[in-house]
Amino acid sequence: MTTGSVLAFDLLAAILAAAGWLGAGATAVAGPRRVAMAVGAAALAATLARAATTILLARAGWWFAAEKVVIAGPLMLAAVLVAGPRLLRPAPVPFLFAGYALTAGLLVTVLHGYPVSAGAGLLAVAGVAGATALTWRFLGSGPVPRTAVVVAVAALVAGIGAAATAGAVPGVPHAHQHRDVLTVGEPAKRFTLTAGTAVVPAGDRDVAAWAFNGQVPGPQLTATVGDVLEVTLRNRDIGRGVTLHWHGYDVPNSQDGVPGVTQDVVLPGREFVYRFRADRAGTYWYHTHAASDVGVRMGLYGVLVIHPKPATGVDVTVPVHTLAGVPLPAPAVQPVAAGDPVRLRLINTDNTTHRYALAGTPFRVVAIDGSDLRGPAPLSETAVLIPAGGRYDLAFTAPDTPVALDVDGRVVWSSGPVSAATGGWPVLDPLTYGTAEPPPWSRYDREFTLVLDRGVDLRGLLPRYAHTVNGAADPDIPSQVVRFGEIVELRIVNRSLVVHPWHLHGHHVLVLSRDGRPATGGPLWLDSFDVRPGEVWEVAFRADNPGMWANHCHNLPHADAGMTLHLIYG
Repeated sequence: MTTGSVLAFDLLAAILAAAGWLGAGATAVAGPRRVAMAVGAAALAATLARAATTILLARAGWWFAAEKVVIAGPLMLAAVLVAGPRLLRPAPVPFLFAGYALTAGLLVTVLHGYPVSAGAGLLAVAGVAGATALTWRFLGSGPVPRTAVVVAVAALVAGIGAAATAGAVPGVPHAHQHRDVLTVGEPAKRFTLTAGTAVVPAGDRDVAAWAFNGQVPGPQLTATVGDVLEVTLRNRDIGRGVTLHWHGYDVPNSQDGVPGVTQDVVLPGREFVYRFRADRAGTYWYHTHAASDVGVRMGLYGVLVIHPKPATGVDVTVPVHTLAGVPLPAPAVQPVAAGDPVRLRLINTDNTTHRYALAGTPFRVVAIDGSDLRGPAPLSETAVLIPAGGRYDLAFTAPDTPVALDVDGRVVWSSGPVSAATGGWPVLDPLTYGTAEPPPWSRYDREFTLVLDRGVDLRGLLPRYAHTVNGAADPDIPSQVVRFGEIVELRIVNRSLVVHPWHLHGHHVLVLSRDGRPATGGPLWLDSFDVRPGEVWEVAFRADNPGMWANHCHNLPHADAGMTLHLIYG
């Protein structure tokens, strides 16, 4: 059983335990005694199940169990001690007390999460004591015990005080260094991208979109290593503004396209010029980083390909996207001659993971996220999972029979009709693929841990249920501060129940391990990787690209809902 599965079982057990004790209490008031006993016994079993999942999560890592051990654990123990002895003689107040205690522990996990705090614990105790005192009073059990009132009031006051003074350390303000054009030499390639509203074909209908040059995806930009690219971005009528972020391409900081960090947003009627040298071959993509959760989904994206030399053979890019509920691209047939070298550049521009399967030929995964793999072995009847923002390059020699690429079971490219059931194929684990070599570093100068979770964010004008990092949401997540030349180890822990595709701007990271198991394949340099529920990834990078960089979940609604922080050079 994975840690992610235990997290899900823990939540289920907490819900069943809280509902069970509350139901047993309600039944004890007016229902049959035997029913109250049965419901109470089920609630006790669910409580013990949550105690077991808490132990399992604590063994997986303190990040997964902190509030469960420190807050929910004592509340569960109190519930069992008070309500357990009454299972044979059902009584409403003890059962309801247990229900309040289990509910408080559940709410701490769901609404507060990580890290554990004194304020959350005190407020939970205050809620349990207060609810129990009111129940005692309204059920006519006599005067409210003075102890319960004192505990409730004292815990409430102390909890509010602790919560008000705790607060996350404020993040570094979003102050950018504004430089319209970086001097890198005379451009060899010039492009102009005009962002605007448009109606574009998607499937068998036309849909409203935001588009570069009136098309979705935008024009493919290509260059050869050594070229200087100059891209002029113009905004015709996108009211929320646009920028260009070169996803996965480690440009100088001033060209990274993050509004409020590296540049001003480009408003309607204005333009911005990006200029950088193409010094890294590979498959990349570009997209707006202004209101990106809406802009990318509406169509403001395109492909960037840097060739090591003029391309030979068949070179195909497949940027997968969902526009207005319609999956792109539409199925395409491209005949290839037997013996032709073929390179499929697969790009996931959506917010969620896609499954890709190439049928009809052996292939190799020759590059991931623009970085060539060392010693990739031939693969057959094997699927690959590409996270949001990620890219895989597949290479093969065209056989004399058709081949086809499907995404989530839908054919998107082929050289002819292929009949193959790919749904049962195993999935490649990139951490075990390729030829290993020793890591380039023997020490780490700085370490950071990011714990991904959900919780109520009270620091804005209106409360919101945010995606959080270390208990805080953007813009209140403390920035990671590094010095030029340092080797930085980054640990990313997902204690939530959803996948978070992680993306650090301006750097590629070397994967060290996942869930404590070292990467054993070829060196894996990524800029986008899925951290699944319960997973712990350890990655490292050299701090060699000065500036202030976004570091965020690339499920863009998650980033918009708080899961964004910054890496800055001090």
